[in-house]
Amino acid sequence: MRHLTLVFIIAAFAMLSLSRLALAGWQHQRVRNAGGLRPIMLGGLRIDAHEIGVLAVAPAVLAPWFGHYPLATAITSVWLQFAWLLLVFMEVATPPFILEYDSRPNRLFVEYLKHPREVTGMLWRGFKVPVLGGTVIVILAAWLGHAMFSQPVPDAPMPWWLIPVVSLVALAIGILAIRGTLQHRPINPSTVAYCSDGMLNMLPLNSLYSVLYAIYSMKNEKSASAVYGNMPEADMHAQVLASAGLPYPPADAEFPSMHTQQPARPRQRPLNLVIILEESLGAQYVANLGGAPLTPNLDKLAELGWNFTRAYATGTRSVRGLEAVVTGFMPTPAQAVVKLPDAQRGFFTLADLLGRHGYHSRFIYGGEAHFDNMKGFFLGNGFDHIVDRGEFVDPQFVGTWGASDEDMFNQLHRLLSADGDQPTFTLAFTVSNHTPWEYPQGRIEPDGNPATVENTVRYADWALGRFFDQARQSPYWENTVFLIAADHDSRVSGASLVPVRHFQIPALMLGADIAPRRDDRLISQIDFGPTLLSLMGVQTQHPMLGRDLTQAPASDDGSGNDSGRAIMQYGDNYGYLKGDQLLVLGPQRPPAQFLYTAPEKYEPVAVDESLATEALAHALWPSWAYREGRYALPARHGAGQRASTARPAATMNAETTAQDTTSAGKTA
Repeated sequence: MRHLTLVFIIAAFAMLSLSRLALAGWQHQRVRNAGGLRPIMLGGLRIDAHEIGVLAVAPAVLAPWFGHYPLATAITSVWLQFAWLLLVFMEVATPPFILEYDSRPNRLFVEYLKHPREVTGMLWRGFKVPVLGGTVIVILAAWLGHAMFSQPVPDAPMPWWLIPVVSLVALAIGILAIRGTLQHRPINPSTVAYCSDGMLNMLPLNSLYSVLYAIYSMKNEKSASAVYGNMPEADMHAQVLASAGLPYPPADAEFPSMHTQQPARPRQRPLNLVIILEESLGAQYVANLGGAPLTPNLDKLAELGWNFTRAYATGTRSVRGLEAVVTGFMPTPAQAVVKLPDAQRGFFTLADLLGRHGYHSRFIYGGEAHFDNMKGFFLGNGFDHIVDRGEFVDPQFVGTWGASDEDMFNQLHRLLSADGDQPTFTLAFTVSNHTPWEYPQGRIEPDGNPATVENTVRYADWALGRFFDQARQSPYWENTVFLIAADHDSRVSGASLVPVRHFQIPALMLGADIAPRRDDRLISQIDFGPTLLSLMGVQTQHPMLGRDLTQAPASDDGSGNDSGRAIMQYGDNYGYLKGDQLLVLGPQRPPAQFLYTAPEKYEPVAVDESLATEALAHALWPSWAYREGRYALPARHGAGQRASTARPAATMNAETTAQDTTSAGKTA
C-alpha cells in the first residue's frame, strides 16, 4: 500500500509535467512572449502537489495502519487506478477545449456534461481525430495504471511505535502539499498567474484542478464582492445610477433602477419587434467592421439601417448574450441569469414588459429550447410561446445543434406574415454557425474544407440575406423594428486579460422608418433594449441601465462620438471599457488599467481610481440586484395588466398561441 502510493505520486507528477510541457510547446509563441517556460513549470509543480495531495493523502496516512491487510491493499489499488485515469482523461480533454475556448477545462466543461446528446454529436462530427486519438490514449493509460498500481502482496507490518509517527508525517506533508503555502491563504489559480494572457495563466494548473476549482467557486455565484471586493451600498447605487443618467437617491428605493422612458418618436400604434441573434458572429468575420469579407449580405443591410460599428458583447457564451439582449442585465462572474434559480420567475425581460402593453412574445430556435435552460427561463418570464426544433415541420437540414438557419428564418417569416394586427415581439436565435460547422449543401460555394467556421459564416450570411429579401417585400416590414446582433464571437481568445477585439460584434437596427446611419459610438449589448423601445414608440417604465441611443448624451458634441462604455465578463476577469481606457478587475487582485487601441493594442497605464470605483460599482450592482430580487417589474409598474387590450390576458395568450400553432402547422 505504501509502495502503491509512492508510485502513484511519482507517476502523477511525471505525467502532469509532461502534459504541461507539451501544452506549452504547442503554445510556444505565446509562452515566449509572456516570459518563457519557467513560471509555468514551477507554478505547475505547486498545483500538481495540491491535486496529488488531495488524491493520495488518505492512502498515505492510512498505509501504516492498514497496509498489511489484503483488502486495504485492493481498495487502494482500485482508488489509485481511478485517480490516475481521471488525471489522464482531463489532460487528454484539454487540447480540444483550448482550441475551442482558449482555456483549460473549467465550469463550462461541467455545464456541457448536462447536455450529453448535443455535446457527443458535436465531438463526433467536429473532432473525430482528437476523440479517437484521446480514446486510444485513455485506454493505454488504463492499461499502464493497472500495471503500475496493482500490488497483490500487502506491505510488511511496521513496528507499533513507528505507525503513528509515519502516519503523522504523511498527514503533515499532505496538508502542506494541499495548502501549497505556509501563508494565511491557501494557493488558488491567482497564486500561479503570472502574465496578462489568461490562457497562459491556466497552463500552470492541471485540468482536474481547474474543473474542481470551478465547481468549488460556484459558491460565489451570488456575490461579485467575493471575487472583486466590496464597497458601500450607497456608493454603488450612486455610481451606477449616475452612469445611466438616473437620479440618486432614486425615486423608488426598493427598485432603484426603475425609471420612465419616453420614446424618441411617439406612435399611435407601437411597432412590432424582431431580435435576430446570430450565433458566434464576431466582428472578425464582418468586412464593414474591419473583419474578413465573409458577410456580403450583412454588409449590404448595414447600408440600409442604423449600423453600430463599435458594439461589444458582455460575455463569451450564448446565455450571456441572451441575458444582455433580452433582459438588459449587466454581466457578473456568476452564471448568466438564464440559468440561475432565483431568476426563473419574476425577472425582468422585454417579453414581460411588452406583454403588459398587449404584445405576444415568442422564441424561435432551431435546436432544443431546453438547452442552457432557455425554455424554462423564457416561459417563466413573459414569453408566450416557444417554437423550437420539435415544432419545425419538414426542415431542410438538421445538424448536431438543430435545424439550419434557413429553416429558422422560414419559420420566422411564416409567423410574422400571419400575425395580422396582433402586436408581437419575436426573438429568433440561429444555430448553424457552431462547431462542427454543418449546413445544407448547394447554398454557398465553400472555400476549401466545407466544415470550417468561415464557411458556416458564409452560410449564415446567405440565410440572413435570403430572409431579408423576403421581409423587405412583406407587409410586416413597415411596422416592425429589426435588430440583427451576435450573441458573442467564436473561440474568444487572446494574450490579454480581456481580449477586447473578440468581444466586438455586429449590431444593426433596421425596418419601418429607421434611416440609414453609421454610428461609431462605443456601445454594449445592454444598450439594445432601451434603444429598441424608443424606436418602437413604447412609453414605459423599466429597470434597464443601458442607454437609449436615440438620445444624444449630455457630453456629446453633436457628432455622436461620445466616449461611451462597454462591459465585458471574461471568465473571472471583468473589463470596463470607457472611451479608450480599459479597466480590468480580477479575482483577489488589484485593478489594472490599459490604454486600448483597436484592434488589439494594450498599453499599461496608472490606475484611475475614479474609473476603478465606477467599474467596481458596475461589477457589484447586478449581483446585488439578483440577490435582493430588485430587477423586476412590480405589479404597480408597467402598463398595468398583462394585456392592455380589451381581451383578458388568458384569452389573448390562448388565441395567439393557437395562431402560432396554426402557422407552424402550415410549414410543410
